[in-house]
Amino acid sequence: MRDSLYPIARELYAEHGVDTEAVLSQLASVAVSLHCWQGDDVGGFEGDGLTGGGIQATGNYPGKARTPGELRQDLEKALSLIPGKHRLNLHACYADFSGGKVDRDALEVKHFQSWIDWCKTQGLGMDFNPTYFSHPLANDGATLTHADEGVRAFWIRHGIACREIGAEMGRQLGSATVTNVWIPDGSKDLPVDRKGPRQRLEASLDEIFRKELPTEHHLDAVESKLFGIGSESYVVGSNEFYLGYAVSRSKLVCLDAGHFHPTESVADKISSVLQFVPEILLHVSRGVRWDSDHVVILDDPTKAIMEELVRGGFLGRTHIGLDFFDASINRVAAWVIGTRSTLKALLLALLEPAAKLRGLEAEGDFTSRLAILEEIKSLPFGAVWDEYCRRQDTPVGEDWLREVKRYESDVLSKR
Repeated sequence: MRDSLYPIARELYAEHGVDTEAVLSQLASVAVSLHCWQGDDVGGFEGDGLTGGGIQATGNYPGKARTPGELRQDLEKALSLIPGKHRLNLHACYADFSGGKVDRDALEVKHFQSWIDWCKTQGLGMDFNPTYFSHPLANDGATLTHADEGVRAFWIRHGIACREIGAEMGRQLGSATVTNVWIPDGSKDLPVDRKGPRQRLEASLDEIFRKELPTEHHLDAVESKLFGIGSESYVVGSNEFYLGYAVSRSKLVCLDAGHFHPTESVADKISSVLQFVPEILLHVSRGVRWDSDHVVILDDPTKAIMEELVRGGFLGRTHIGLDFFDASINRVAAWVIGTRSTLKALLLALLEPAAKLRGLEAEGDFTSRLAILEEIKSLPFGAVWDEYCRRQDTPVGEDWLREVKRYESDVLSKR
């Protein structure tokens, strides 16, 4: 029954001037970067577990990945249930230390070669992140802004090493790696000196970014935050700091959907930021009252972000990544739900009769603009989504959930 609905949907959208065939082709060209840390609650493979950094994964659902092999196995299952060809987003604490553990300032490409090789077999690009948390030298809440020059130098070396690793990932995979810098540095209570840490952060970043890397292999991004657990009163890397830094150094700005005040619209920031920086990185997440990194759903904020990317013609300048970690539900299902919801939001945006709406707006016919925006909400978008899943050889409807349940029974429950 479901497969008979697409021809009807195609005709209805055509009445509004939308070519669903072209939309499906465009959607297939968009890669979403799946974050490795959903698979093990941001634990990593250094053996120390998650500590500090204002990061908290809640829940104890059984079956989390314990090794690189298990995490890759879970990712393969998730990717098989998500339509399209996507990417892997890896944190530095997920290094493969099968040849012996080193500290973070001594990380090399060899510690990530097994990940690169796996991505080659899967046809995936890679993105990367230095890990500035869960480490003894980050326990006091300061890394690149630390007043101790020796501690600061350690984290600078880590950032430099990660850029080199990211560039090699991009070179080997033939797709530029976005290496994103986020640090937890801040203050739980009111600081007296707000300027000093920001001066040190500027100097640290300049040192990390000193070496030019080929943009066909590597891109740098910086990510702000409003507040975090342990940094409620002051975050060094604020939106204003990183926006100024990115504009002045021509870096990518990372906009995390959970890193702003709940009443702020991330969608509204996109056209402003892209006036002054070459590209942006999005971390699509869902904050509930705070930056809680809930699994992405097809909600209004996510739809607004995708609408802005399409309406502004920004897809070619935007890197879409996910950032959530829920340990209270099946972790593979979380990847599938979050990624499919993100893609649904993008599909809805692509199905909008943009040319018609833009024309009405230019004519000053705001009545018709509002009326059509409301009418298209009832068009059979679900039939187009089902057709996309069929063409991408992935489950339609809830069929993917049965696959996850079988995987939980056969694999996850035995861990």
